[in-house]
Amino acid sequence: MGTRPGERKLQILQTLAEMLQHPKGEKVTTAALAARLDVSEAALYRHFASKAQMFEGLIEFIESSLFSVINTIQAEQQSGIKQVELIMALLLGFAQKNRGLTRVLIGDSLVNEDERLQARINQLIDRCEASLKQALRIAVAGNELLSDDIGSAANMLTCYVVGRWNQFAKSGFTRDPMTQWAVQWPMLCAACLSQPVASNA
Repeated sequence: MGTRPGERKLQILQTLAEMLQHPKGEKVTTAALAARLDVSEAALYRHFASKAQMFEGLIEFIESSLFSVINTIQAEQQSGIKQVELIMALLLGFAQKNRGLTRVLIGDSLVNEDERLQARINQLIDRCEASLKQALRIAVAGNELLSDDIGSAANMLTCYVVGRWNQFAKSGFTRDPMTQWAVQWPMLCAACLSQPVASNA
């Protein structure tokens, strides 16, 4: 019994993501991808019109994975500060569990690919920042924050996440993005959110 088209497409995307996990970060070609799958390049193009479309499939997976959880956090968590903490932990944890996709998030694997892919990643990161901004608005409305400069705070928090993603990928995946998170989150609250550092009691 043959593989169904939908299953084959998923298999192609999973294999592409696995190939992106290699620390040296060599350029992934359709020839290498086809060889890994033990099919012809023509077989790949029966499922995807181009390599760019394969990367778009990975970006769609990232978007659906992240924003489905962010939507749940926003719906279930009343505290704006807690929303921020959970969204930040989600973004760092996603990278920790998806090494190959981290290289997509930082644009490392998109060099020399269609420029619309990087534009889409930029939009994804902007959406993450907008989600943090919305959570900060809730925090201000609930008197959880001393500062109301939510734009600057949301941008700084986003830069922290992107910085940890970059450090993780550029270190050959040795610098775990969740390392020191429990210590650094209270620091971010104090420095970035103008909120006194509180113990995790």
